[in-house]
Amino acid sequence: MRVLDFDGTIYDGESLLDFYLFTVRKDPRVLHYLPVALFYAVRYRLGRVTLEQLDSAMRRVGSRYLRRLTSRPGFDMDRLVSQFWDANMHKIMDWYTPQADDVVVTASFDLVAGEACRRLGITRCIGSTLDLESLTVGYLNFGPDKPLHFQRILGRETAIDAFYTDSAFDLPMIDLARRAYLVEHGRVRRIK
Repeated sequence: MRVLDFDGTIYDGESLLDFYLFTVRKDPRVLHYLPVALFYAVRYRLGRVTLEQLDSAMRRVGSRYLRRLTSRPGFDMDRLVSQFWDANMHKIMDWYTPQADDVVVTASFDLVAGEACRRLGITRCIGSTLDLESLTVGYLNFGPDKPLHFQRILGRETAIDAFYTDSAFDLPMIDLARRAYLVEHGRVRRIK
């Protein structure tokens, strides 16, 4: 089985940020959630806040963002996600050719990344989750939580033949894999 991170690995960029900016064009009222989200994301990347602090902040901001976004009359999340991918599928990196047993494990929301995976023919996308009924963030699939979520869904005994990532934050997934590859600017290099 081949397991791949999504953002920066298959997708050229950060799909969650791109989706957010896409929604700002549709509803500028959601713009004011960006500074708080970026503040915590950058501080986490720099090691200045814990995963728990990031998780808590993203849940608060995510819920407020979802409430604001979905408050528009006639709002349709599936249509919005589809429109986003109509405009952004060209950002799937050229190196990537889907295989039947591919699994995507991503911090991005499964609702967003899942549509790209569906279009690519990938049937298993394990990402952060949203509950659109309660307008809350269900599970954030970051760093050390990725292997826990992966194993909970596919089983602890599931073997990873190869793992592809663009980030050292995925070291817990790298540790589970027989082989690992680093993707930098669309170039793939074996690291394990």
